[in-house]
Amino acid sequence: MKLGLDISPDLVAVMAAEVKAGEKAVTAAMREAGTGLKSDWRGQITQAGLGRRLGNSIRSQTYPKVGESLDAAAMVWSKAPVIIGAHDTGPLIRSKDGFWLAIPTPAAGKGARGRRLSPGEWERRRGLRLRFVYRRRGPSLLVADGRLNNRGLGVASRSKTGRGKATVPIFLLVPQVKLAKRLDLARDAERVQAAVPGLIVANWVEAKL
Repeated sequence: MKLGLDISPDLVAVMAAEVKAGEKAVTAAMREAGTGLKSDWRGQITQAGLGRRLGNSIRSQTYPKVGESLDAAAMVWSKAPVIIGAHDTGPLIRSKDGFWLAIPTPAAGKGARGRRLSPGEWERRRGLRLRFVYRRRGPSLLVADGRLNNRGLGVASRSKTGRGKATVPIFLLVPQVKLAKRLDLARDAERVQAAVPGLIVANWVEAKL
């Protein structure tokens, strides 16, 4: 007696199709998760008042870059990791040389592209010397003997008689400063990570339909 076994549909073909559907589902889910987290981080940075430019430093990439895989992954990162990390952790900042941190007052103004000026840069730009004023209570100061212009900036006095001349605080001097924590990137990352299994299932079902 001769027995024959005919499996319909083809089991190998079914398994191959299932693997292919899985590869598509995992890759699509990781791409969606990466893009979503990038959008969430950019939104959080903008809402924290840190600017759209810094928000746009957040980038995402899905791997593999070409094709699909059950091992697909997504990476989200910032092109300005030091700045982002500082606002995410709220670190205690001290002077590199162990002296003072110079915090510019509004009278100091700003440099190119809104960049903060250092005391040395300020002196070169304004043509004035800064003078140290020690205060027992509160931060010590770097002041300039000049005047405030109509924009509230410390500049050299034009008066030959000394009229209108004033001592203008340009920098506050502090030994350290605690940067406020303005971001919580881990919160968004954990939420997206928890949603990944659901995204894979949803995309897997969709791929089979």
